Amino acid sequence: MNDSVDFAFLDSGTGGIPYMLSLHEKLPAATCVYLGDTEHFPYGEKSGEQVTECASEAIQKIIDLWNPKAIVVACNTISVTALDSLRARFSNLPIIGTVPAIKVAAGVTRNKKIGLLATTATVNHPYCKKLVEEFASECQVFNRADPKLIEFVEKNYFNATEEERLDAVKEAADFFKKNDCDTVILGCTHFTHIAEEMRKACGSGITVVDSRDGVSNQAIRKIHEENENSASTVKKSSIKNLTFFVTKADEKEISEYKTLCENVKIPWGGVIYS
Repeated sequence: MNDSVDFAFLDSGTGGIPYMLSLHEKLPAATCVYLGDTEHFPYGEKSGEQVTECASEAIQKIIDLWNPKAIVVACNTISVTALDSLRARFSNLPIIGTVPAIKVAAGVTRNKKIGLLATTATVNHPYCKKLVEEFASECQVFNRADPKLIEFVEKNYFNATEEERLDAVKEAADFFKKNDCDTVILGCTHFTHIAEEMRKACGSGITVVDSRDGVSNQAIRKIHEENENSASTVKKSSIKNLTFFVTKADEKEISEYKTLCENVKIPWGGVIYS
């Protein structure tokens, strides 16, 4: 193992990339790498045991390849389902999770009607219900699990026209407008890619929120704590900063991932096979 990075990001696909870019904007000196576990996409339709096992395998792969100081699990499904298990299994490594921005939404809403757009696993998980009870008990929360939209973002979004993107989010936006929500939470990291389309489709009367700022701020705080509590060492990596890797892709998907990387100005690292 020749490489060592500050942060490694993990998601089932491309969803966490905006989270990595948010952290990079706040802390440009940090070295980051990203792994999309596309071999097991989508996580949101798996059982809790499957999510935990897949995420564990991916984290071990990340450690073996890049020896990060911290891992950001840029996936709501993994975070609400398996974070405690992952932290127990990899107890020497700080792992920062991502959960739906329910607390943020509760502070923003005016009419106390909040929409949550997420995976099936996230909207049904007791942890998510606990967040609502803790931070939004006075609000009505309208859940929408949308695996079809997640599939669109992962497979089609980056080569889609603006019209196709708006058409893809229309059903979700109409659901929240029908229920008079004035705030919508993007509770799956994939949906951060379509934040602007959701804002357009929902209209000016609905505020769209996600957890990017909170997660990046927490990750930066965590690594600063780790640096203060350990001896300072200079670590170098041969990997270009912000490089995006996946665990599985065919030729068409590789072309789409390269387009994504060009659009957001990050290096394409390729496929890491098992």
